[in-house]
Amino acid sequence: MTVTRIRPAAALAGALCLALALTGCGARVASPSGDGKAAGQRPVTIENCGKKVTFDRVPERVVTNDVGITEIMFALGLENRMAGYVMPDDKGDLDHVPWKGAYKKTRWLSKQAITKEMAVDAHADLVFAGYGYGFGENGITPASLKKLGIDSYVLTESCRNGHGTARGVMPPLDALYTDLTQLGKLFGVEDRARKLIADFKERVADVRKKAPKGDARPSVFLYDSGQDKPFTAGRYAAPEQIIDKAGGRSITHDLADSWTTVGWETVVERDPEVIVINDYGDTTAERKKQFLLHYKPLANVSAIKHRRIITLDYADLVESPRNASAVERLGAYLR
Repeated sequence: MTVTRIRPAAALAGALCLALALTGCGARVASPSGDGKAAGQRPVTIENCGKKVTFDRVPERVVTNDVGITEIMFALGLENRMAGYVMPDDKGDLDHVPWKGAYKKTRWLSKQAITKEMAVDAHADLVFAGYGYGFGENGITPASLKKLGIDSYVLTESCRNGHGTARGVMPPLDALYTDLTQLGKLFGVEDRARKLIADFKERVADVRKKAPKGDARPSVFLYDSGQDKPFTAGRYAAPEQIIDKAGGRSITHDLADSWTTVGWETVVERDPEVIVINDYGDTTAERKKQFLLHYKPLANVSAIKHRRIITLDYADLVESPRNASAVERLGAYLR
């Protein structure tokens, strides 16, 4: 899709028109099925990143940024509330996911990072994104959207914790359950949210029962990308608990951030027994694997010597409804 770039004056005029059209912070919507007669028109208060936020009306033109965030909406059955999604085309095969039909019904707005202009062009009344997942890029933030009359919901995994730009305020699976709960309340699909959470928790608990215990738990390094320095996951990113629930120990558990960079010397010193590759981006998983296998400083690392390397998809490893299946697959590998 070609995105129309608008000048500041035009943006202001568009924002005024948009604000009038949306009548506050949400467009007029039909009542969600199974709820009160006027559920779509009652104020709803939810909590997001530690702040209580009140919506005058249930949003009906949501724009999402990135695959995990988009699939949270789809898992809740909310594709009919969406104006579209923004997502690069390097996020894996979308033809074999449970939400294939929702992807086909929902407009793919752009393969580039989300911008304010995209949100305005889509007549969005809510942008669901996160810091590092759209917010903080291209000058788009919840504050900048608010000036245009557009509300925001911030992915809980990406909430900033007050320590510079570090992200993460709770364990990552709790972040997923929190978002399902709060969005379920906002959109009047609380029963569906509860069922999803119960299913995910049951599946994760089942893997945990069969997983290695104590000293038998292998140490695991999540490799996202980077050759000079590896980009990896701290304890507030989804891989932390995916690895833990599967029966492993993340070697970067002590990093109080979500996605961040470390030095190769840290990887060598902590000597992981297994490496998980995050499959996305311009560099294929196979090329990442070959780099790791032939990078001389890693030659004596256990995972490299024994070629214990597994690949998971990007959408498995960011906060998303695919996290439970990632625990299952990694758990089977570690066993």
